[in-house]
Amino acid sequence: MKLCRRALSDPAQRRDWMSAGVSLPSYDVTAMSERTVKNPTWLHFGAGNIFRGFIARLNHSLLDRGLADSGIIAVETFDYEIIDRIYDPFDNLALSVGMAADGSLELGIAAAAEAIRADRDMERLAEIFRSPSLQMASFTITEKGYALTDMNGKVTAAAREDMTSPPERAKGVMSFAARLLWERFRSGGEPVAMVSMDNCSRNGEKLRGAVIETADAWRKSGFVGGDFISWLADENRVSFPWSMIDKITPRPSKTVYDALTARGLEGMDTVVTSRGTHIAPFTNAEIPQYLVIEDRFPAGRPKLENAGVYFTDRETVNRTETMKVCTCLNPLHTALAIYGCLLRYDSIAAEMSDPILRGLAERIGCREGLPVAADPGIFSPRAFLREVLEERLPNPYIPDTPQRIAADTSRKISIRCGETIKVYMKRPDLDVSSLIAIPLVIAAWFRYLLGVGDDLLPMEISSDPLLPELKKGLTGIDPGSSGSYRGQLKPFLSNAGLFAVDLFEAGLGERIENLFVKMLAGKGAVRRTLEDVLAS
Repeated sequence: MKLCRRALSDPAQRRDWMSAGVSLPSYDVTAMSERTVKNPTWLHFGAGNIFRGFIARLNHSLLDRGLADSGIIAVETFDYEIIDRIYDPFDNLALSVGMAADGSLELGIAAAAEAIRADRDMERLAEIFRSPSLQMASFTITEKGYALTDMNGKVTAAAREDMTSPPERAKGVMSFAARLLWERFRSGGEPVAMVSMDNCSRNGEKLRGAVIETADAWRKSGFVGGDFISWLADENRVSFPWSMIDKITPRPSKTVYDALTARGLEGMDTVVTSRGTHIAPFTNAEIPQYLVIEDRFPAGRPKLENAGVYFTDRETVNRTETMKVCTCLNPLHTALAIYGCLLRYDSIAAEMSDPILRGLAERIGCREGLPVAADPGIFSPRAFLREVLEERLPNPYIPDTPQRIAADTSRKISIRCGETIKVYMKRPDLDVSSLIAIPLVIAAWFRYLLGVGDDLLPMEISSDPLLPELKKGLTGIDPGSSGSYRGQLKPFLSNAGLFAVDLFEAGLGERIENLFVKMLAGKGAVRRTLEDVLAS
């Protein structure tokens, strides 16, 4: 059995797929695609696994029940091999695999209506944005995709080039978005929603700020007029809803590959692109999933509430996002990622079987996070955290690796650690000096950046946009010698742009330095430090 549209229209092949336990679309995928190309309603930037295994499945659910007749157009803006090697060869289909904690698999096929490379199909994108039928453009481009500045608040060279060049020469995704909105403005200015679904607090605000800042730079250079900026700033014309998304969608699993092959599926091999993306014709993910969106769609929207999406007000979205990102999930993930790399783990689930690492996660979530967790009202933070600790992170069938989660930590750590510290500093009923686990995570991150494991053997560091600056600042530190530390962390720990607070002003800077120095005391010092501090 090969994943292709022809197989979906052939009765005999459909029977084979269904015999293999795969749920198939009840609608005509080709007809859906043709309708969508003519009258697009939903465009999505970021064609990776979270889109294929979650967002596309949501719309598929509506199509399957006759609650929608239009699909999603997927756009890749970073790793173009995804389109060439995964979308095109498989007719824009994806086999999604839900992995339950008992080892059972839920299999289903979903389709993108069209797949576009932003580097070579910009005119097609412009055509879509000029279409009055377009209701929304959504984004899963990771946190770093919205950044126009470095950790010191300076505009990056790439962003500066986009801001000082005409819109037609846009290269970055924020500039792509601004340019496409300019196309829509010039073609009549029909309303549209720009929906960030990325895993960062106030994501809609970040998207809006980056787009308007880019467009305003063009105005100052005379490339666009002030009327375009006024249109962009009017949320009755262009809205930027906030959202919270949550579904662990890791790299393709060898276990899943073997299970699919045993059922007779062909061509399911994982591709590793030149940019390091691990992707396959299938996606594997956990069963639990959450998507909460601010209900601000001036051109209308799909009926996604019928697919389990929560639509609510901005404050509720912010509370759910703050709960997840700052206290109940993402800080635990980052802690396990950093320590997992240092201690040579290759599975988050395996880490949860290590009492000291599980204890770290529980300390961060239950003792340091829950007292400041925002309660969104639509579900309980305590119940959410219990599901994370007892079901989601320990799921042995989710092949999520510390190395994947450790990527881009410099863009995450201010939210996942710094925001909790800020709340502790502000609230009179809380004592910031009581924080133990969060300083352990920050100290371990700098130890991780040395590229040497706790066994004092070389260790690969995951990609990070600030890695060159971070490594340069750590020059002279020997992972096996406490005496090699001469204050190299101080400029970083006092950088509120990196951590959301000056950690010395918070009273935690010296503690983090001391923990870091202890982690330099030879082989096994990272684990010893972790055990000693958590036992105290």
